[in-house]
Amino acid sequence: MERPHRVLLVDDEPDLLEMYQQILRQLPSQPEIHAAASGTRALAMLEAEPYRLLICDLKMPKVDGLQILSVVRRKYPELRTVVLTGVMDDQFRSRVYAVGVDLFCNKPTTEQEIKMFLECIESLLGREIESGFRGVQSKSLMDIIQMECISQSSSVLRISNGSLEGKIWIQDGELLDAETGDQCGETAFQKILSWKAGTFEMLPAEANRPRSILKSYNALLLESAQAMDQAQGAASPEGAPPPQPSPLAGLSQIEGVEFVLAMTPGSDRDQVVRGLENPEHMARWARQCLERFRDLGDRLHTGPLEQIEGLGPQRHVSLACQGDTEFCVGWTPTMTLERVREMMKKVMALWAS
Repeated sequence: MERPHRVLLVDDEPDLLEMYQQILRQLPSQPEIHAAASGTRALAMLEAEPYRLLICDLKMPKVDGLQILSVVRRKYPELRTVVLTGVMDDQFRSRVYAVGVDLFCNKPTTEQEIKMFLECIESLLGREIESGFRGVQSKSLMDIIQMECISQSSSVLRISNGSLEGKIWIQDGELLDAETGDQCGETAFQKILSWKAGTFEMLPAEANRPRSILKSYNALLLESAQAMDQAQGAASPEGAPPPQPSPLAGLSQIEGVEFVLAMTPGSDRDQVVRGLENPEHMARWARQCLERFRDLGDRLHTGPLEQIEGLGPQRHVSLACQGDTEFCVGWTPTMTLERVREMMKKVMALWAS
């Protein structure tokens, strides 16, 4: 029987050490979780036994996290490393990645943050994967950008793919600019998103960078996903049956669309989604809203539910039903209610076609 992977967790606060041990025990691969309350203890444990992954706090007395990581890179180059810290400073993060860390992660507190953290850790524990990007090998570059935008970070992503190099500027969770070679703006962003593997580095933010990308990150990611689907279909071997088109192909061309979630009532598996990092949460919320408004309509004898619109400062949302499919669509907050309703008709018509 294959022995489970060994994980070493390092933090000088006993309560946090115990809490993150409990979190890590939720990992599907069920690794052995070992703990060290100091840097010196961690180095001694690394010397005594082999480990698959080191998860280390940064601010610790005597031997801090950066010192441990420097030693690890020299003595244990195959050991995968994760920084788990409450210090979210862009320059500090760049220093950590310069040491060769696989993942720089803020200490998770919410359910969504814990889920994302566990997914990244499970990815690092898994087998070697040729595709993907350093630190989140099971994630695409699209996922990495989405995580940066969702957390409203300000940074510059420098991405390398062999001899190719590109940069993406993010400010307060919004895309500012992108460049690769002689391309810039949205064209460069789409080109960089097409890269399947490589390495990325977080650089300090450049707040004064001129903005050339005006679309929301969700709209651009939706367009990129569609372009990738089309490219994959064009690359199919001669004689092979054409791939089934995505049910959401083309929706990114509709004005104002930020995300689309199509659901089959009563099933968590039959979902089609674009532009959402955590579709399960949104699906639960959408289904609850639809169910409650249907109940209200039944009590008031108003007839079948057709559509619900919600307007917010960060995003507008539409809920609707068509046949046995329920929809939740996100819109840019600059759109008027009348425009949302008009564009939602196009979404429903495109789906029906």
